[in-house]
Amino acid sequence: MKARNKKRQTIETLPIFKPVMDDQEIEAVSGVVKSGWIGLGPKTAEFETLFARYVGAKQAVGLNSATAALHLSLIVLGVDQGDEVLMPALTFVSAAHVAMWLGAKPVFVDIDEETLCIDPADLARKITKKSKVIMPVDYGGHPADLDAILAIAKNHNLKVVEDASHAAGATYKGRVIGSVAELTCFSFHAVKNLATGDGGMVTTNDKKLAEIIRRLRWLGIDKDTWKRETVIKNKSYRNYGWFYDVSDLGYKYHMNDIMAAIGVIQLKKLAQNNLKRRWLYDRYNRELKKFSWLILPKVKEWAESAYHLYVIRTAYRDKLNLFLKRKKIASGVHYVPIHHFSFYRNKVTANVPKTEKIWKTLLTLPLYPTLSFADQDRVIDSLEEFGRLITKKKIK
Repeated sequence: MKARNKKRQTIETLPIFKPVMDDQEIEAVSGVVKSGWIGLGPKTAEFETLFARYVGAKQAVGLNSATAALHLSLIVLGVDQGDEVLMPALTFVSAAHVAMWLGAKPVFVDIDEETLCIDPADLARKITKKSKVIMPVDYGGHPADLDAILAIAKNHNLKVVEDASHAAGATYKGRVIGSVAELTCFSFHAVKNLATGDGGMVTTNDKKLAEIIRRLRWLGIDKDTWKRETVIKNKSYRNYGWFYDVSDLGYKYHMNDIMAAIGVIQLKKLAQNNLKRRWLYDRYNRELKKFSWLILPKVKEWAESAYHLYVIRTAYRDKLNLFLKRKKIASGVHYVPIHHFSFYRNKVTANVPKTEKIWKTLLTLPLYPTLSFADQDRVIDSLEEFGRLITKKKIK
């Protein structure tokens, strides 16, 4: 008898994140490419209008990243040399970078032990005469305690720039994130709930701030190329349609119409995709609550998270990370506190004991709208197996 050739089944690695796109995004991009206008133009304006309407803000300005959004927000609020910007250390490094670019100092505030967002009590303690802006982060999609933060800001005459990079579609006490703080910054990076490949947005109710950000995103030029093209097409100022002024030392931070075309479609899917994330998030919590060696994430009664991250806590974090890797399950850490990085080590100090304790236990598990229950069960079963090894004292 001839031996049968058995095909070995290949098990694919489960990613932590996965963009969710289909033919709708492809067709939208194709339409922009065929239009002949792929830069900053009408599709960006459409996306801005739709996004502002979605969050309930009067203004939205499309940019090429959340980093650009944070940077321009600090600029329009007058952050300068020697000022202090208060933020959590448990966030992406760009938050501190944008302050440093302006000669300001990032001041790190400790976190709330449940939400992992900025702790209002520690925030109040960290304010000095040099404080200028508070930059709360909606960690993992869970809104920070904005009313408490805004009250502190008002008492000390400070401004608030909300970093909502994780929080597209989240709500705070019934208000959609993007309509609460004076300036709110969003990320549309490839792994975010609303993904455009890369990209960002600032929302505000202040028309003047929005106008300045619009100029600064395009090198301080008062009329972008599409506006000048429109002037010529409308036969308005026929001889001067090409003219523009440069009124500010701006940046090349604008969104383009390819990003925006994807964004328009992604925005239509955001609520449903966030709901799918919630189902998976809740299912993790139901299945993992039996493991005494884990601390599971919680959502405050006053919030509706965007469920961007599913972050567990365990004393076995690093060993579990390696164990899952062997099972072809990706996991990650959000985040290494900023002051631990070599660039910041000798530039800033941080008194954040809760952050120091908690970050060493954090592990992010796979979570995205197309994660199947079968694949989620791979994660849950692997955690159960790991737990048995702990019980048998094979892992210490």
